[in-house]
Amino acid sequence: MWPPPTSDFTMPESLTFAPTSDPRRVRAPDGRVLTVPDGWALLPPGDAGLTRRVKAAGPSWTVAEKVGRKLFSRGVWAPEAHILRARAVLEAERATPAYEKKLAAGRERRAREQEAYEVDFANAVLRFLAFSPAWLPHAKRMAVLVATHATPVGSGTVARTERIPLERRAEAAVIAWMRHQTTSYDDMRIARVKGARREVRRELADISRAVLDLHRRDAPHGPAACPLCTALTRT
Repeated sequence: MWPPPTSDFTMPESLTFAPTSDPRRVRAPDGRVLTVPDGWALLPPGDAGLTRRVKAAGPSWTVAEKVGRKLFSRGVWAPEAHILRARAVLEAERATPAYEKKLAAGRERRAREQEAYEVDFANAVLRFLAFSPAWLPHAKRMAVLVATHATPVGSGTVARTERIPLERRAEAAVIAWMRHQTTSYDDMRIARVKGARREVRRELADISRAVLDLHRRDAPHGPAACPLCTALTRT
């Protein structure tokens, strides 16, 4: 029965809630703790297609938990009958040759898009580096290394975000790569004080930019004493 016969229920049919220690109770945006209606089941996260169908079928409660600055889905509560029906229909569709063909076409399209993005990103890195002709081989090598590290789907790096322009993504990826490859950042013991890690990163970024500037001039320098030259030889 919908809505559930509870005296304190005034929530819309579809809303996002926070989890509580009780698996069948959730916290509403206004702070109230509500009990999941009888006859509802939790659909775990992970199947976007099934989740969309369950939400479209009727009332649902999405459970999301904030960890740090990120929001993680803990699943969707919905009438169990809706979940079972949507799952059965979707499984039948996914068993057809047409669906397999659609999946294959999607994989091929995404592979082409990923390959094109890797090339575009590497070229953006090259433009940011702007090394002099004498150091161009280093720039090409570095562009490949940075792009290989930063562009894979699911890597969680700045290269995968679309919130900032490509050129800024390339710059941030270069600085991040240098932080790990040309400095002692990974071995540093940084105080657990708010802003301390950010300040260390800022200082290391300034050092990295100075190293990059050395390669934007034709003036020679000793590769053995250059952290970037050493890193490119090592990797």
